[in-house]
Amino acid sequence: MKIKLLVIGKTDGASIQKLIELYQKRIKSFVGFDLEVIPDIKNTKNLSENQQKEKEGLMLLNKLSGADYVVLLDEKGKEFSSKSFAGFLQNQMNSGIKNLIFIIGGPYGFSPEVYQRANQKIALSQMTFSHQLVRVLFLEQLYRGFAIINHHPYHHD
Repeated sequence: MKIKLLVIGKTDGASIQKLIELYQKRIKSFVGFDLEVIPDIKNTKNLSENQQKEKEGLMLLNKLSGADYVVLLDEKGKEFSSKSFAGFLQNQMNSGIKNLIFIIGGPYGFSPEVYQRANQKIALSQMTFSHQLVRVLFLEQLYRGFAIINHHPYHHD
């Protein structure tokens, strides 16, 4: 199985980028992993929130194939403990899924078409985090999940 994280917009801040790179490297020791940045839409001042979500949605949908298992990181999604998220990852690997795609949307969320395409929604928390910080939080939990699966000493009960 390969995992991809799709995100809207580049990462601002060198310290956040360093943490992203650290966790990317760690994750790759367990599974094939790629982080793909979809560029921010230009001239958003002239667009409504819905228009921006629609444009971002088209760009996201163009990155997906029909066989991809798509998980949106969404505040209305299912919450997991770290151990249950590891179980989710293990189940996806056992099911024979080739590409597991996680998506962090833009500042206004996802278009209806992206919601329709998604197989599942996951919430990291009921709290709201910046899109920049969510990247690090999710990557750390992805690494932690694989550490749990592989009995690596990173996670402590």
